[in-house]
Amino acid sequence: MTATPSAHDQPLISLRNVSKVYPNGETEVRALDHVNLEIRAGEFVSIIGQSGSGKSTLMNIIGCLDRPSHGHYCVRGADVAQLAPDDLAAMRRDTFGFVFQRYNLLASVSAAENVELPAIYAGRGKRERLERAKQLLAQLGLGDRSEHKPNQLSGGQQQRVSIARALMNGAEVILADEPTGALDSRSGAEVLELLSALHAEGHTIILITHDPAVAAHARRTIQLKDGQVIEDTGSVAAGVDAVYHAPGGARHPHWLPDLAEAVKMALRSLRANLFRSALTLLGVVIGVAAVVTMLAIGNGSKQDILQRIQAMGSNLLLVRPGAPGQRPSGDLATLVPEDATAVVDLDNVAYVSPERRSSATLRYGSVDYRTTVYGVWPGYQHTQDWKLATGSFINQDDVDGYAAVTVLGKTVAGNLFPDGSNPVGRYVLVGNVPFEVIGVLQPKGANAFGSDMDDVALVPLSTGFIRLFGKRYLSSLNVKIESAAQADTTQAAIERLLLQRHGTEDFQVRSTTSLMETVESTQNTLTVMLGAVAAISLLVGGIGVMNIMLVNVTERTREIGLRMATGARRSSILLQFNTEALVVCGIGGVAGVALGFASGAVIKAFGTSVAFTALPAVLAFSSAFATGLIFGYLPARKAAHMDPVVALSSE
Repeated sequence: MTATPSAHDQPLISLRNVSKVYPNGETEVRALDHVNLEIRAGEFVSIIGQSGSGKSTLMNIIGCLDRPSHGHYCVRGADVAQLAPDDLAAMRRDTFGFVFQRYNLLASVSAAENVELPAIYAGRGKRERLERAKQLLAQLGLGDRSEHKPNQLSGGQQQRVSIARALMNGAEVILADEPTGALDSRSGAEVLELLSALHAEGHTIILITHDPAVAAHARRTIQLKDGQVIEDTGSVAAGVDAVYHAPGGARHPHWLPDLAEAVKMALRSLRANLFRSALTLLGVVIGVAAVVTMLAIGNGSKQDILQRIQAMGSNLLLVRPGAPGQRPSGDLATLVPEDATAVVDLDNVAYVSPERRSSATLRYGSVDYRTTVYGVWPGYQHTQDWKLATGSFINQDDVDGYAAVTVLGKTVAGNLFPDGSNPVGRYVLVGNVPFEVIGVLQPKGANAFGSDMDDVALVPLSTGFIRLFGKRYLSSLNVKIESAAQADTTQAAIERLLLQRHGTEDFQVRSTTSLMETVESTQNTLTVMLGAVAAISLLVGGIGVMNIMLVNVTERTREIGLRMATGARRSSILLQFNTEALVVCGIGGVAGVALGFASGAVIKAFGTSVAFTALPAVLAFSSAFATGLIFGYLPARKAAHMDPVVALSSE
């Protein structure tokens, strides 16, 4: 019976007939050609060969940065070819630690933060990984350099940082690719001593070199030539089981530390390319500000018009002379005072105000002023919801007695009495007829059509017919109803009554409610159009963000490869670059909202109606955030799907 091999007897690394083939036009290049190799835990192995011998390709396959074209590569019996990309990332994170010839340190962060990188993707907490990083740097003689950036360190010190990073997750296997190639002889000797010390602690060391003197530090030498193993001195020491591991600790869901790191890196990226970042932000800022400002102007215009309609009176039914479709005119004599008397008796009618209007010149002393004179009933004050500033309003006795009295609007009173004196009790000439001023109305401003509602003088309707207007017909008939819920029923009743009285439909009835609904609908459409125009600028800003993120991915390809080599999953890289786009658009969104409010305030100061509400600001910021998510996805996906070995080899 054949005995089953124990875990101790099983090789840590096993390559069986491994080949790596690269197409080259119609031919192919074999970087590795049927390599068979086993490495046990605890060995110190050097892989030596001249340039082009395939040693770097072999290291990339061993470190799960690349996959063989043919053959089988197993780590502790697990066939790497069967592993998904995230499983390979976990293998690189937990099993392998990389020491590169060119160090591959992130230039914008400190030594300690470079060392922390693998622990971020292992889900370690911030405090735990920082303490671990500083401990490793102290052990490697860099305790006082933990806050220094790579450009503040010598080559030997940078390589020690690289070794500390490889040890961060307690890597079982240290893959050192020409670790002394960029160092002077003294620094190189120190690095080799460190590797020997790590081997003594139980780590498996795989040293890639072309220098026989460096290879001599290993216990076993494997020589490559033309992609084939031509010499293997074999294991000279039994593998050891005691392998150094990082202290245990709670692991968070991997996206939590990734997200915090992504936000931090995004802010650093913005600072590192400040001018370019400002131009990128500008597109988003302008887009968001345009949305906020345009919608505020649209809402302000809508509110202004609706307030003007409300100033005409609420719960009103407006009866105008002329058949439906015919433009109302003051010359149409189809409405008469008796129509108003008949409407008064209908259900749900609170007040009726028949009106006749005509232009006339008013005079007080040497001052003449031309205005519109309205003949009205007492119900006018109620239908228009118009209060008095001083004096009293026309009453029924004035109408019945044909009294020569008038109530002035604020504009007329101000023009006839420029000294500000009280007009009540004074007499003014309306045409050539003297009228006593009995009251002054409170100001109302402009109506929905932009006319000055205060440029009026009111007289009793009966007096107006006798002394001013002549013919007894009405310019309009306003009806205030008690319940808006029954507006349609009351409107139908008025139409039936007038149709019965006139025998033909020579009138038009509309409600201020339907008028407001029509205006509001029109204004909403205009507001949406304004918002759509503004959204185009936000779309352009989003395209700018995508372009800049694509440039970032291209410029930071080696960084992406390094992150993958230290255990970053595809989702981690996707999150990294998408978060950077979101941070850019988030900052742009906040700045854009602030600029939008500031622009609106300036526009409002020049007299344009502006109404700020929370919804446009939230909508604009959310759109900016969505812009970052949508336009940042393509560059982030491109980064996430990069081949680690290709990314690491980019310049």
